[in-house]
Amino acid sequence: MILPDEFNYSQSNLQDFLECERRFLLRYIERVNYPAPQSAPIRAFERHMQQGAAFHHLAHQHLTGVPLADLERALPDPEVAAWFDAYLRHGIPDLPERRHSEIALTAPLGSARLIAKYDVIAVQPGERAVIVDWKTAPRKPARAALARRLQTLVYPYLLALAGAHLNDGQPIAPEQISMIYWFAGDPTQPEVFTYDRAMFDQAGERLRAFAAAIEARPAEPDAFPKTEDEMRCAFCTYRTLCGRGHLAGDVLATELDTEAESFTFDLALDQIAEIAF
Repeated sequence: MILPDEFNYSQSNLQDFLECERRFLLRYIERVNYPAPQSAPIRAFERHMQQGAAFHHLAHQHLTGVPLADLERALPDPEVAAWFDAYLRHGIPDLPERRHSEIALTAPLGSARLIAKYDVIAVQPGERAVIVDWKTAPRKPARAALARRLQTLVYPYLLALAGAHLNDGQPIAPEQISMIYWFAGDPTQPEVFTYDRAMFDQAGERLRAFAAAIEARPAEPDAFPKTEDEMRCAFCTYRTLCGRGHLAGDVLATELDTEAESFTFDLALDQIAEIAF
C-alpha cells in the first residue's frame, strides 16, 4: 500500500490502528470526513476540548517566559483558572532547567516518518531527560491503562532516537529518560514512567512491526477489519458508517484520552528536529 502524501506515523494514528484498523483506514488512508459527533453531549465535549487547549497554551506561555500577571489577566474561565492555579502551585517539582515547550521530534519509520509533539522536554545534559505531558481529561486513567497507551511507548523512544540536539549533540540514553503524566484534576499525583534500553529496543521492534503491517496491506476495507470491542464505537465518528449504532457515548464520563486527537499540529518537516536517514 502506498501511504498518502505527507502521511506521518504518530502515537494518535497508531493508537487508532491498534484499537480499530478500519478507523485507521477511514481516517488516515481514505481521509473520510464523516459528520457524526465523537461524543455527547456535544457542546460540553467541545467546551472541554477548548478548555484543554487553553490550558496547554497557558502552560506553554508560562514556560517560555510570558509574565505571570499577563497570563492571569487573560484566563478564559474559572475551570481553566483552577487548572492553571494547580499547575502553578504543584506543577512538576525538580525539573531540569533546560526546558523545551511544545517541541516536535521526528525520525524515519517504514516508508514514512514517526512524529511526536511534546508538551515539555526538560534536559540536564548528560544526566537526565524528563518528558512532561499535561492532561486535562475529566477522569484520571488507571496507571495500567496509561502504560498500555502508545504515547507511553512512542514519546521516550523518539526522544532517545532523535533528541541528541537537546543534549549538547549526544544521544540521550534510554536509562536517562522518564515520562510524567500530570493531571489537572489530580495535580499532586502525577504518574511517572521510567525507561531503559530493553524498553527502547522493544518499542522499536513494535513500531516497525506496526508500520510493516500497515504498509503490506491493500487499501481496501477487508484488509482493515472493524474492532471487536464495540464499546469503542460509541466514541468513533464512523460508527454509523460502519453500522455500529447512532448514539454517541459520553466521553466526559469515561477514562478515554480525548486529548491525543484534539491537540494536533501542522508543522513542516524542516521545522522539526530529526535524525538523519
